Amino acid sequence: MSVYNELRLEQKLCDAVIRVDNVTFPVHKIILCNCSTYFKALFTIWSTPDSQDFHIPDVSPDIMKLIIEFAYTDSVHVTQENIQELFVSADKFDVQGIVQACCSFLEALLSPRNCISIWWFTDFYYTPKLNQKAFLYMMNYFEAVASTSEEFLLLSIQELVKIIENDQLNVRQEKTVFGAIVRWVCHATEERKEYIPLLLSTVRLALMSPKFLTDVVRNSELVLANKECRPILIKKLAAMLDFQTKMVPGSSFYNTLDRPRLSPTIMLAVGGWSAGRPINSIEAYDVRADRWINVPNNDETPRAYHGAVFLHGSVYCVGGFDNVQQFRSVHRFDLATHIWYEVTSMHLRRCYVSVTVMDGCIYALGGYDGRVRLRSAERYQPSSNQWTVIAPMHEQRSDAHCTTLHGKLYICGGFNGSECLSTAECYNPETNQWTLIASMDSGRSGLRVIAYANHVFAVGGFNGTRRLDTVEAYNPNTNTWLPMPSMLNCRSNFGIAVIDDCLFVLGGYNGSRTTLEVECYDFTARIWSYVSGMEISRSALSCCTVYGLPNLADYSAPRQALQPSNREEDALE
Repeated sequence: MSVYNELRLEQKLCDAVIRVDNVTFPVHKIILCNCSTYFKALFTIWSTPDSQDFHIPDVSPDIMKLIIEFAYTDSVHVTQENIQELFVSADKFDVQGIVQACCSFLEALLSPRNCISIWWFTDFYYTPKLNQKAFLYMMNYFEAVASTSEEFLLLSIQELVKIIENDQLNVRQEKTVFGAIVRWVCHATEERKEYIPLLLSTVRLALMSPKFLTDVVRNSELVLANKECRPILIKKLAAMLDFQTKMVPGSSFYNTLDRPRLSPTIMLAVGGWSAGRPINSIEAYDVRADRWINVPNNDETPRAYHGAVFLHGSVYCVGGFDNVQQFRSVHRFDLATHIWYEVTSMHLRRCYVSVTVMDGCIYALGGYDGRVRLRSAERYQPSSNQWTVIAPMHEQRSDAHCTTLHGKLYICGGFNGSECLSTAECYNPETNQWTLIASMDSGRSGLRVIAYANHVFAVGGFNGTRRLDTVEAYNPNTNTWLPMPSMLNCRSNFGIAVIDDCLFVLGGYNGSRTTLEVECYDFTARIWSYVSGMEISRSALSCCTVYGLPNLADYSAPRQALQPSNREEDALE
């Protein structure tokens, strides 16, 4: 193409002239035909073969220059200043390459303040992929959108209903939806107050506490002023009271107004050790519904003591053990298709491996190769499908665990072949160096480590004598560990994840048996509580959270058939 562009710039062999206002652009017809059906029709259908002069209306010379340059170079410079005019013109002239470049630019710009305007814009110009991404962005960040976006106040009633009745609306508390409705109505009260009953009927009222429902919703001036709201509230309060007093087994509680919203983040429990053998099953935890569901997959390789991480829409299973051999292999589970693929194997076999993700790469640290406990570490780059050896750790560590915080990697505890370790170290990818940090208060093998709120939390494990229920938190700023509230049960080799400002621990071994029990720690209330247990007792599992999925419902409890869980019953008390 560089040759054709040189000829264009030198005005050689050109067979047409594009005129925009008083500016002329000598071009080669065949080059423009290649990138635009509009120009192909203009040169071959709407004009005679000997036509050379073409006037193009309703476009500026600057934008036409960009379009012609794109036809010759396959690149375009998109800016916030030119994107709207460029997008409209590219759509008009059917230059799909520029349309896609503009869509990518807009997607990167998505924010709570502009996602609605991008949603409107891409609906009018029919770019369904970006339109859906803008809508999902609005769903995922609804609280910020509803409270800060001026465009939220300009939504039509049909658009607002479409948003708030959607299961994918991401709100931790349903009262947020009621507050958003009030803000929207109050922006133009006289014109919009008639919509209060319709909007109120789309709020999941049964997910509110009875106190909020009676004290706030029922006493709202907008609700009191409309007689049609009263039957809706009475019906909902009666249903909630009936459920609390009668507790009819198997009674239908959830309908379109009662069922919990979909969680944007799902927790997966992958593989592990159960009933005396490794397994290959996957369970997904839907935090909003407090339900576990089985995830179909085509993996025939059972594995335990492995690592599982989420990256770019896939779950990667790294290393592990099948009761016969330690693995070098790495498999990728495509969450969109439910299909496993094998990727490049690690340099070494690694059972009891520590795995995490940082800056788009997967790190595999330490482990056991069947002969010795390892100090070595390696890093996987998905774009090149290659593993690279990085600096070794200070300690041999198998059955340790790791996490990332502020661009650094932290690994804690583990077993070195003779003792359970209390030591911890930090890896800086910029210098490729490990640094020992303050040791934990207790030796921990089979622990789990996770980052939250600028701290690294070390949870549970085995100290060489017994399984632990204790938790401690590391502050990188002070290089100190502080005790945290203990779990309800002691456990080692369990799963761990953080969702909605709560820490979940699942499964593991408690010293006498493998468990399916799951606990949740509320960071705000500083309290541990039980949630629904897994369907399978398993230890030596790996756990990760997944998000941003277009097929989120595949990993969520079916909303149409939900019955209230213990967690939801407690919320109603």
